[in-house]
Amino acid sequence: MITCNRPLVFLLLFLIQFGTTRDGYAENRLVINTSMTSPLSNTTQTGFLDLVLQEALRKIGYTVESVLLPAERSLINANAGQADGEQLRIARLQKTYPNLIQVPEPLIDMEFVVFTRMASFEVKHWDSLKPYAVAFNTGWKILERNVPDTAEKILLNNEYQLFSVLMNGRTDVIIYSRWLGLGYIKQHQLTGIKILNPPLARRKMYTYLHKKYQNLVPKLAKALRAMKSDGRYQTLFQQTLSPYCEGSLSC
Repeated sequence: MITCNRPLVFLLLFLIQFGTTRDGYAENRLVINTSMTSPLSNTTQTGFLDLVLQEALRKIGYTVESVLLPAERSLINANAGQADGEQLRIARLQKTYPNLIQVPEPLIDMEFVVFTRMASFEVKHWDSLKPYAVAFNTGWKILERNVPDTAEKILLNNEYQLFSVLMNGRTDVIIYSRWLGLGYIKQHQLTGIKILNPPLARRKMYTYLHKKYQNLVPKLAKALRAMKSDGRYQTLFQQTLSPYCEGSLSC
């Protein structure tokens, strides 16, 4: 005699009916490495990039968690499949990291700028840095490829080290993302730092997914484009990044 466990049946029917997102995809979870810090990404998952990716991936049935790692290790681990992707990088990294697939919709335009306390010079191109001691983080491929041989080149691991050598007078300038630098300066209430304009470079930056998720790449690109079209992307920008443009270090 076969008996029917009604509570179990009802539970199974509920999961079948409601165990998908509003767009009809099964709920899944991604872990994305990042070397970005506030205001772009943070441990509470409320940075600009965190929120944009959360919303875009939710549209295609995924949740996401960003995990902070040093820039070089972040890439190596993601390429090895120890994470599901890389939150933000320059284009065409798959030539060096073949297991990572670039999502073909920019997540943000990033400006790489000169932060300094004492130096003052016109920023025309990368060669403008040659007379100076220059510090930047290892693993930032655009900087590794473009910063010329200078009076002294100092390779560091994180923003704490970057701003420490600047504040201690051990380097003339540091090269960093405008947004990340503004975030660090505001968080730690640093004074006497200025940004030299124009930026050394402005690059479109992209999310990468491990090749095991290659089927998600066009779906995520489409979701990002939709967010830009319907105004949600700009709303998140105004909420999370615009406040950092206030004060003497403007955007």
